[in-house]
Amino acid sequence: MLVTAVLLAPLGAGAQSWSVAAPLQEARQEVAVAELGGLVYVIGGFRGNLSIADTVEVYDPALDQWSFGPALPTPVHHAAAVSVGGLLYVIGGWPDFFATPLDTVYAFDPGTAQWTQRASMPTARAGLAAAVLDGKIYAAGGSPAARENDFAVYDPQADSWTTLPSMPTPRNHLAAGASEGLFFAVGGRSGSGTGGITAALEAFDPVAGAWSARKSMPTARGGLAATVFGRYLLVLGGEGNEGDPDGVFDETESYDPLADTWTSLTPMPTPRHGIGAALAAGQVHVPGGGPIEGFSVTAVHEVFDPALELPSDCED
Repeated sequence: MLVTAVLLAPLGAGAQSWSVAAPLQEARQEVAVAELGGLVYVIGGFRGNLSIADTVEVYDPALDQWSFGPALPTPVHHAAAVSVGGLLYVIGGWPDFFATPLDTVYAFDPGTAQWTQRASMPTARAGLAAAVLDGKIYAAGGSPAARENDFAVYDPQADSWTTLPSMPTPRNHLAAGASEGLFFAVGGRSGSGTGGITAALEAFDPVAGAWSARKSMPTARGGLAATVFGRYLLVLGGEGNEGDPDGVFDETESYDPLADTWTSLTPMPTPRHGIGAALAAGQVHVPGGGPIEGFSVTAVHEVFDPALELPSDCED
């Protein structure tokens, strides 16, 4: 097998940890992003004309190339996406202009290139966050306001959901990750506007069946993205930045769950919100999003190398 090495373009002095990769074929924000089989999937979102996308783009890091995959069964924005057991799952979101959130779960099988509908969430919500822990999918928070504390777990083998203890801090537009046997919910906001952002970090222990507060993020923000590298939770971008005329954040921050400490890393070259992040081949991919608070879109695709800034004992 021929292996092709792709050299991504560096972004200049002081930003060696970040590089520019091939842009999305369709600029979008409020996308769902996940890794499956070494590929990065970008799902749904808003287009520049505010139409809602059923688009699925698939990025191959070895080729630095995007292709269109089979479209979603329904257009959706503000959904969550994860992969487990060789399938890609897309959970919740809005199929319309913020009127009626979904409780739907769609699973994509790359072997058959088919989408199938799975058991619905206990409650319909959008702007939620999800992560995989021990083969199960945990989904936290979301809109509308009555759903901001919601927390449930999905068992792919049983195709069933179980409602769990409510998340302590009500929020939507949050991010999530799983590390060291815990599910982490980070950042977000409460309500329908871009105010009310929070820096809260809370951990759920499935063994104890309980939440605990952890050290808050250095930078409160909503509409952010998160992924996990080794044991470290990486949190990127977001909106609600009153100190920036565009209202968006470029912050990249990492959390060590063993030390309960945060570290500021090299900022994102292009501040954005309405983003997702996925780890593929040891690199954090952040495609699309909105460069201006509220409705805006970009096709930019930037890649962060966490191994250049995190401790050497961190393993992918």
